Amino acid sequence: MDITLLKTFLEVSATGSFVAASDRLFVTQSAVSLRVQRLEDSLGKPLFTRSKAGAELTAAGREFERYAMSMIRVWEEARQQVAVPEGFKRSLSIGAQYSLWPRLGFRLIDQLRQNMPDLNVRAEMGMPDRLTRFLVEGVMHVGLMYMPNLRPGLIAEEIIEEELVLAASWPDPTMDMQGRYVFVDWGPEFVTAHAIELPELKNSGLTLALGAMAADFVVNRKAAAYLPARYIKKYLDSGELHLVPDAPRFPYPVWAVWRDDMDTELAEGVKAALLHVSRQAEADGDAVLAQLADISEDHEVDVLGEHSRDV
Repeated sequence: MDITLLKTFLEVSATGSFVAASDRLFVTQSAVSLRVQRLEDSLGKPLFTRSKAGAELTAAGREFERYAMSMIRVWEEARQQVAVPEGFKRSLSIGAQYSLWPRLGFRLIDQLRQNMPDLNVRAEMGMPDRLTRFLVEGVMHVGLMYMPNLRPGLIAEEIIEEELVLAASWPDPTMDMQGRYVFVDWGPEFVTAHAIELPELKNSGLTLALGAMAADFVVNRKAAAYLPARYIKKYLDSGELHLVPDAPRFPYPVWAVWRDDMDTELAEGVKAALLHVSRQAEADGDAVLAQLADISEDHEVDVLGEHSRDV
């Protein structure tokens, strides 16, 4: 069985669209259609009902889906096990979004290598869609991300109470950004809450959907933006960024997404290591929030879009 056909089938199933699947797989729509057709010819059954609205699994398609996931998982496990270098007994593949690597992902690798010297580790990077696809296909065992997209066979656990804080690249900033504010798109919940909490903070005509990578942009220009407290601690410590007093903050938790069929002993080892490093990362974030509290009077946001005032 061609593994590429199985991966294409699962992507169409997950997105409900041949067009969306082609975008995620970086191939043409006709290539996706041809792969699915080849799979249907091999099985002798239609797997999708096509319509203008998209593609929906047939009864045969729903039945085949679990077998497709199982075959890909077995293939990936075999591929990874064969590739384990001499001197190592086990293999683990982890992935994370860009901004989660510096103060969480790399520390996790250090802790894993300390706790399990016989473990071969592979690291991946990507946006949630890519990481989720790798998890479903068995390419990855664990993914760290901000906005998990759960699929069958995956489990999500919140590991850090991340918060977004407003920071600027010039000393003593105020809420009056004077056209210097850069809007970072942290997702629909943030966009809605931001509009409610900060209607006076106007977008200066620049929106970045780059996550924490936007910090580098802000640091090197006279600009301000909402960024993860944990991530920008190094910039605050170096004086490259400065917190904006009395600016509301917005929760943006970090999640670990696991394959539910992961080896129990390995999963427990990873969870222990992740708990250790997440506590360190939370300490960085807590230090930034404490600093913000010191320079502010009204500084808490309990839930997205709701202020609370210290008394």
